Amino acid sequence: MPDKVVYTTAAVNTGAREGESHTPDRSYEVQVDTPKEMGGSGDGTNPEQLFALGYSACFHAALDHYKKEEKIDNKSQVTLTVHLMKDPDDGGFKLGVEIEVGVEDMSEEEAQKLADKAHAFCPYSKATKGNIEATVKAVPYVDGK
Repeated sequence: MPDKVVYTTAAVNTGAREGESHTPDRSYEVQVDTPKEMGGSGDGTNPEQLFALGYSACFHAALDHYKKEEKIDNKSQVTLTVHLMKDPDDGGFKLGVEIEVGVEDMSEEEAQKLADKAHAFCPYSKATKGNIEATVKAVPYVDGK
């Protein structure tokens, strides 16, 4: 374990993909379910959605870090799409992500430079580097998306 841990959290799950997940203090609880496309009811939140929520927030924080460093105060958005795919190597599954970054009133070329920096800096990107297929692409900013 690293010497300089700055934050630690945990989650407890019962029932796997057909159950419930919560933090030990129960400040966050979520019903978990398998997506309809995979034979579940789709009534709950699935792990891929939770991963997308966490990763997109973390990535946006990394983007904001570089926006602040470069004195850019334009609005921005990060849309992170998670794909659950069949893994031909073991017959199980693997993840892939598409990260789309839009920065208001900024060319896609300039936004791509910021997005690439954020991808190199984001802890989720670092943790998954080489383990999942990831694409990072600048897209036009759309207000309210």
